[in-house]
Amino acid sequence: MIDRRTFLALTGTALILPRASLAADITPEAVFNDPDAPAMGNPKGDVTLVEFFDYQCPYCKSNHPVVEQVMKEDGNLRVVMKDWPIFGAPSVYASQLVLGAQSMGKYQTALEALMATKGKLSNAQIESVLSAVGVDPKQAEAGYKANRKQIDALLIRNDAQAVAIGLRGTPAYIIGRDVYPGAVDAATLRNAIKTARAA
Repeated sequence: MIDRRTFLALTGTALILPRASLAADITPEAVFNDPDAPAMGNPKGDVTLVEFFDYQCPYCKSNHPVVEQVMKEDGNLRVVMKDWPIFGAPSVYASQLVLGAQSMGKYQTALEALMATKGKLSNAQIESVLSAVGVDPKQAEAGYKANRKQIDALLIRNDAQAVAIGLRGTPAYIIGRDVYPGAVDAATLRNAIKTARAA
């Protein structure tokens, strides 16, 4: 666990982490409550878990059932999914289609399907996986194109936040005031949620 003192100090003021020209000013509100970032679990939960992830990241995929388990156990947890497609063009394409699937009401279906795939992805495989769970890739792409400015801006914000926080890869979780890089077990997540809830 990384206990970022700079993140600890977030009390509504801007967090400024100098990191060459990529530094960005972020606030807790920007990280936890971006209106365009998909959220699962309890939308009014008293604790928010933020996950930065990539659909080609093997650790994101293997750890996803753990996050799901904890989310289902805890009826008062909100989980914000931050697409951070850092593994190349197929990752970007996957993010675009899954975020585009929101317009069809099938975001979580698309997310779960791609998180359950193994290994690297190709565009054709992404389309095949989505089709198999009833998400028409053409409709998802149309949803992306119809909301392109909003979705592209979200992906840019996600990247800027990840860089400003100092994340080095996926997955990475933010719970309360702490950053947890890499795959984490259910007990770690539960303890982090408990700590955040008590703060």
